[in-house]
Parts: sequence; C-alpha cells; structure tokens
Amino acid sequence: MKYAIVEDGGKQYRAVIGETIDVDLFSAEAGEQIDLERVLLIADDGNVTIGTPLVAGARVQATVVDQVKGPKVVVFKYKPKKRYRVNTGHRQHYARIKIDSILVE
Repeated sequence: MKYAIVEDGGKQYRAVIGETIDVDLFSAEAGEQIDLERVLLIADDGNVTIGTPLVAGARVQATVVDQVKGPKVVVFKYKPKKRYRVNTGHRQHYARIKIDSILVE
C-alpha cells in the first residue's frame, strides 16, 4: 500500500490513494485539481523515503470533492455566584479532498 504524509495548514495528514481527507478550507471549488507539495514521507510497500524536511520532487495530486462543516464545538463561559453564563458555538469549515496520485520525480 502506497501512502504519503503531507503537511497543509500546519497539520499533517496521511494521504492514501483513493481515500478522502478533510483539510483546512482554501479557495478551490468542487471538482478542481490541487497539488499538495509539502510531502514529508512516502511509503511504498517496504520502501520508505523520509524528507529532510521535505521529500525532493514529491507531490500529491488531489481533487476537491466538497466544502463541508465540521462538528459543532460548544463554548460555555460560567462564573459562579455572579449570574454570568454565555453559551456560544463554532463549526469549522473544511475542504474534503480525494487523493488521486502520489508522484515522485
């Protein structure tokens, strides 16, 4: 099984060909092709290539499937004996991408 560890938005993701991952939202519409060029590691069966810090000439091609929202995070502020209660929430926006290929040049 071939996979790569890519970095996007300060987070690291395991990219396997044919699977989808949720990354931070960026300005690309559904159906567009994108390249993830910050590849930290590539593993192909028994061969592992580790970058220092990046693998030279490697990139991951992906297609934007959709733009989705993550789960709701509830923020509750409370001060006892002061009648202070604030309840707010947040839903992060993500781009769901499908990994098409892992290329090494």
